[in-house]
Amino acid sequence: MKIKFIVVGKTSFEYLKTGIDIYLKRLKHYVSFDYVELHAKTPKSAKEADVKAIEAKLFLKHISKDDFLVLLDENGKKFDSIGFSSWIQNHQMINTKNLVFLVGGPYGFSEEIIKRSKTKISLSPMTFSHQMIRVFFLEQIYRAFTIIKGEPYHHGS
Repeated sequence: MKIKFIVVGKTSFEYLKTGIDIYLKRLKHYVSFDYVELHAKTPKSAKEADVKAIEAKLFLKHISKDDFLVLLDENGKKFDSIGFSSWIQNHQMINTKNLVFLVGGPYGFSEEIIKRSKTKISLSPMTFSHQMIRVFFLEQIYRAFTIIKGEPYHHGS
């Protein structure tokens, strides 16, 4: 299985870039993993629908029709870390070829992307910045693989 994590916008803060790099290096030991930052050029005067459409075009360049597409969305399915690791492991067992996670921009996702997705996952009922969520999610993917492998990183079981 290959996992791809696609986000909109640059990571501006060095401490977040450091966190992202740490988990990307750790993940290489468990799974083929791609991290993609998309840079949408939208005029400041652009309306919400226009921004979503521009972002959708960028997303669609990086996903294929065979990808299992998951949106990170506040209204998505909620997991604890053990449940999320089981969900990942299930995708390994059913031979999901490409598991692709998307983080949208400030307005969320276009209808085209929502219809294309297979499911939505929420990391928390709280709202986090689009930059912070990158580190949180990468850590949870890493944690999921350590749980699957029975490694001691996760002590909550």
